[in-house]
Amino acid sequence: MIKTPLCDLLGIEYPIFQGGMAWVADGALAAAVSEGGGLGIIGAGNAPGSFVREQISVVRALTKKPFGVNIMLLSPFADEVAAVCTEEKVAVVTTGAGNPSRFMEQWLGAGIKVIPVVPSVAMTKLVTRAGASAVIAEGGESGGHIGELSTMVLVPQVCDATDLPVLAAGGIADGRGVAASFMLGAAGVQVGTRFLSAHECSIHPTYKEKILKANDIATMTTGKRLGHPVRSLKTSFARAYLKAEYDSSVSDEALEAMGTGALRLAVVEGDLQNGCFLAGEIAGMVRREQPAAEIIREMFTEAEDVLKGAGRWVR
Repeated sequence: MIKTPLCDLLGIEYPIFQGGMAWVADGALAAAVSEGGGLGIIGAGNAPGSFVREQISVVRALTKKPFGVNIMLLSPFADEVAAVCTEEKVAVVTTGAGNPSRFMEQWLGAGIKVIPVVPSVAMTKLVTRAGASAVIAEGGESGGHIGELSTMVLVPQVCDATDLPVLAAGGIADGRGVAASFMLGAAGVQVGTRFLSAHECSIHPTYKEKILKANDIATMTTGKRLGHPVRSLKTSFARAYLKAEYDSSVSDEALEAMGTGALRLAVVEGDLQNGCFLAGEIAGMVRREQPAAEIIREMFTEAEDVLKGAGRWVR
């Protein structure tokens, strides 16, 4: 069985986090992943503190195992959600879309392990100095907000820049991706898109169907003009947004308004015309709906088999 320092650090069976996907990663999904031996994570997204507190209660009613909350630092409710996590003393806080340093003292004081998503070596060094317990190196293959570097390039450089455990994220959906992550120096993985196919994931059936039918070129990137690139499935909305990005007659304010609420329309309503269906490039490898615990076991069983054969090309 695969065991890394992350397992001991967090009290989990498998070194895998479920991504904190906004509007997707609710208490039920987080609990299912934690019960399955990984670290389930509630995605706060742009939700207020009251929603996050409610989802924390959902998780605690379903499992006694550790779980985390992901805070998107660009959210207008970031301060509020940060305070809720401190008050509730959640085991882990992961962060994205910014620098978490201003919250570190309150979280660390509450005994919370802080594990930021890092898009660069510079951010890795900064959060290491600030007291992070580990970091998540997320490549641009991932769904949702993305950085410039690919997982293959980012992970080893992050591993070289810190002594903290590193989780690889972006483009990981099976045991081969897990094994490759270990070879790059990571001590674990964070997985988002694969968990969209979990039985416990409550996204609209249309969203789930689009993931299961995706192919290798099913995603595209939009949002670069505003400085916040996002990877999603190719839909009418995504194509229209991309066209508007390159139309000089469309103001930045109009472009921002165009994207407001689009993720919720995809997740909750399955709106193919106006919804933004976030997904990573790995969506083309997600082929069936399974319980979250089965996904985890399958990935790590495959990873063990791959690693056992890792020396076959060495003479």
